Amino acid sequence: MRAGIAGLDPAALRRPRVLLWAAAGVVTLAFLVGLEIAARRYGQHGPITDQAREVVFAPKSGTVLYAGMALMMVVFTWRQRFIALGTAIGIDLVFWLVRWAAGAEMMYGNGALIVTLACAVIAVTRRTGRERKLLLTGVGLALLLVAGRKTGYTWLLITAKTRPMVLDQYVATADHALGNPSWVVGRLVAKTGEIGPWILEWVYIQLAVAAVIVALYQFRNVAAERRFPRHHLVRTFLVIGLLGPAFYMIYPVVGPIFAFGADGGRWAVADLWPATAPAVGTPVPMPFDGFTPRNCMPSLHTAWATAIFIHSRKGPLALRLLGVFWLLTTLGATLGFGYHYGADLVAGVVFTLTIEAGLRTLDRGRDRRGLLLTGYGAAVFTALLLAYRFLPVRMADLPWLFGPLVLLSMTSVIYAYVRTTRAWDREAESGSGPAAPRLPKQRRETQAELV
Repeated sequence: MRAGIAGLDPAALRRPRVLLWAAAGVVTLAFLVGLEIAARRYGQHGPITDQAREVVFAPKSGTVLYAGMALMMVVFTWRQRFIALGTAIGIDLVFWLVRWAAGAEMMYGNGALIVTLACAVIAVTRRTGRERKLLLTGVGLALLLVAGRKTGYTWLLITAKTRPMVLDQYVATADHALGNPSWVVGRLVAKTGEIGPWILEWVYIQLAVAAVIVALYQFRNVAAERRFPRHHLVRTFLVIGLLGPAFYMIYPVVGPIFAFGADGGRWAVADLWPATAPAVGTPVPMPFDGFTPRNCMPSLHTAWATAIFIHSRKGPLALRLLGVFWLLTTLGATLGFGYHYGADLVAGVVFTLTIEAGLRTLDRGRDRRGLLLTGYGAAVFTALLLAYRFLPVRMADLPWLFGPLVLLSMTSVIYAYVRTTRAWDREAESGSGPAAPRLPKQRRETQAELV
């Protein structure tokens, strides 16, 4: 007697796409376990432990937990959304009262996480077929958004502990070709008084809020259509977060405010940022402390802000303006606070466009133009990192040549991306080109209530 798990077709489990997602799930789990073990080795909680603790203990960011729950709720009816949100707020009020009475650390968000986990249980026990898959997808997006933040913390810890030498002198020297933008913008931000830094800091910290706003717009029809769009911002965000930290290990850089500013303490070359750009010399790897993250190359904040900008382009005017605002203010914050060099930002833009091209190519069945675009973006990204590492003095000596060349290389990737994706969009509207896989007509199944 052969029987599958309730609601699952054994034959469907053997389909290539299902097997691919299963393999991705196994790799993700192994990745999280590996980070957990690495964090424990340095006496810290890993992403799995941190996530589990937030069911009861004060979360680090309640905003992210509620943002994740908002992504999950796109699959619900309005009645179910009110029930889920009200339940989460009620649970948080209980936790708040208990913490207030006990004098413990105050923070909200436990309710959102508990409701999200409860919905996963409901999906497995009370829903079947496509409704189960839909709700589990929503829960998965919510938990992945939160887990991405947790893994980021662990990655930063690992970069600081395993990379005692940093390459800031190389990037700072190469940045002369771009006019030392971090020093320039740093002085401009300092002249704005208190309001400028406050706005930039809020935008920089709340990047996930803008991402969720754009994602909610992309998911606006999920409840009616009972399926998620093939390509969306959350997927790009997760891939950027997964691949980006690997380059922190390859190219460890702490940033100008640490390597050349007061925040670096005795490890800094000198206290130069943002008043005086460092002189051109022969760069060498320099030792740095064991707790400052090596998270500059490429700038993932720039990469994520670029992804928000790209995905907001097809929205209404307000959403497009939000994308422009978040991108420009993120660039201003990364440079103006001394967190990044200009070279980091150029690499971050190319990095995002390459990932976007790869994901969209995957959706189109390995389209030849998409493969060429992805390969070209990867080649430019690699060339930039190699130039920063092995040609920084030459770049600083010939800024009139290498400055425009760096910007031109980034612009060429932008142009190729825009040209290719616009051609894809025209083909999709006209019905020509590689056809997307036809989806069977969705059948609405009776939805079990949350309570």
